[in-house]
Amino acid sequence: MHPEFPDEDIMTLFEEEVKDEDKNKWIVWFDDASNALGHGVGAVLVSPDEQYIPFMSRLGFECTNSIAEYEVCALGIQAAIDFKVKLLKVYGDSALVIHQLKAEWETKDHKLVPYQAYIRKLIGFFDDISFHHIPREENQMTDAFATVASMFQLSPLEDLPYIEFRCRGKPTHCCLIEEEKDGKPWYFDIKRYIEDKEYLLEASDNDKRTL
Repeated sequence: MHPEFPDEDIMTLFEEEVKDEDKNKWIVWFDDASNALGHGVGAVLVSPDEQYIPFMSRLGFECTNSIAEYEVCALGIQAAIDFKVKLLKVYGDSALVIHQLKAEWETKDHKLVPYQAYIRKLIGFFDDISFHHIPREENQMTDAFATVASMFQLSPLEDLPYIEFRCRGKPTHCCLIEEEKDGKPWYFDIKRYIEDKEYLLEASDNDKRTL
């Protein structure tokens, strides 16, 4: 134990040092999707200021799930190199790929050996790179990109334009609802009919049938 700091203070200082080291690192997430439509891969490159840059690709050749995972891992790392990234953390939900690249698991499939050799060459472009396994439920974004990529039938060398995804918080038709001029909520007339069975004076027969 350090003579000047209790154990808890030492752990706090250590955690702060780790955060300082990671704040300048980029992150890449990767995943594949294989189904009856084909093989798709998706990766997302995240900058230190949390800018998300997605990459998707459809694999136009027959391959196993493990090969597809290696393909997309290489895709994400290559994208980081193109952005001249020097500090990178790689996240994927394929235990096989992550543990083999960390040299923790033996590679028995000879088809995966060339991929490992290629990625090891790519590692040389970084000052620091690390590989991390995450649960599948924490990797939904890249899984969605990979699934989208697997659904498109593309000719060789044909690319799709950039696709932007946004979260819509309410139905589109809500944008057409105008504010009531009398200051009452839009559902006031409906509520009054439910409570008092009372129509508006100017309500037509069609309006009454709708209510």
